[in-house]
Amino acid sequence: MDFKNSIRVIPDFPQAGISFKDITTLLKDGAAYRAAIDELKALVAHLEIDVIAGPEARGFVVGAPLAYALGVGFVPIRKSGKLPYETIEVGYDLEYGKDTLAVHTDAIKPGQKVLIADDLLATGGTIATSVNLVEQLGGQVVGAAFLIELTALAGRDKLSDIEVVTLLTYED
Repeated sequence: MDFKNSIRVIPDFPQAGISFKDITTLLKDGAAYRAAIDELKALVAHLEIDVIAGPEARGFVVGAPLAYALGVGFVPIRKSGKLPYETIEVGYDLEYGKDTLAVHTDAIKPGQKVLIADDLLATGGTIATSVNLVEQLGGQVVGAAFLIELTALAGRDKLSDIEVVTLLTYED
């Protein structure tokens, strides 16, 4: 399936010069959404995965159905102050500012093999922060899976020790 046909591209959003890749058009198409999750499942099937972690919020719409398809658990990585139990947090730089991600201290057991899933790999800041959180809890990140990779932003370089799989790439 050509998933690019299911992705809406919006020029100059959220600011001039940015070409925003809108996955909501893929998500609302049941057949395309299912095919995307099935294809990601096939791309990571060779990995030993105990649990999938996904950063808020679009990582939830990729990671949770992928976890279901693989028969493993899902761990939400959320913004600071959103989780009700004891957490660890890590701050990071965004393309447009700064943010902090958090995870429950009991979300990942030491030695668990973790796949991180999200909609988009851009500069790699969110995913590198997610890797940091998983590793602080003693988890082993065995891979990262994305619907889209923006290759020009070289986010993959921040994940050099991790297998990265993507369904489609864009140069811009």
